Amino acid sequence: MKSFTTHTGLVVAMDRANIDTDQIIPKQFLKRIERTGFGEFLFWDWSQLDDGSPNPDFELNRPEAADASILLARRNFGCGSSREHAPWALEDYGFRVIIAPSFADIFYNNCFKNSMLPIRLSEETVEELFSRAAKHPGYQLTADLNSCTLSDDHGFSTPIEVDAFRRQNLLKGLDDIGLTLEHEKEITAYEAAHGITAS
Repeated sequence: MKSFTTHTGLVVAMDRANIDTDQIIPKQFLKRIERTGFGEFLFWDWSQLDDGSPNPDFELNRPEAADASILLARRNFGCGSSREHAPWALEDYGFRVIIAPSFADIFYNNCFKNSMLPIRLSEETVEELFSRAAKHPGYQLTADLNSCTLSDDHGFSTPIEVDAFRRQNLLKGLDDIGLTLEHEKEITAYEAAHGITAS
């Protein structure tokens, strides 16, 4: 898993609440067994017109959203089913940071296991960020996990709250498997001491 320390990126603002995992990655694209390749299907139902052509009004299809890596949205992001394919699709597309007033718990947890930083901010602060994104073309934010701050180049800065355990895992680039492998020597010693062999 990629580590996360500091990320500066272009912000794309999606002025929508209750964006669910079925919209993030529709069910017909869940047949792949790899974690990669889902990005092209991100928000498929919103990004395509009925004839299959790109919807020019969809936020991610606008030219100014090209290469965006920070997604700004409204409350209850990632609600719906618990599919881990949702953060897979967002990460594969290129997002490293998701900002919203609130997240569905399972989606929030899955972000940390997929190299993304979900940032919960107050409704008022999120509203300010929407205003700043509209005011400044090419608006960028910097998320610094070392100092736990979110800032821009126009005078905005706010602390962000991240659980200490999740923060350390992101800084080190550790998912559940990586955490286990940190104790590989101890595991090997235990297995040797108890006559355990790999089957």
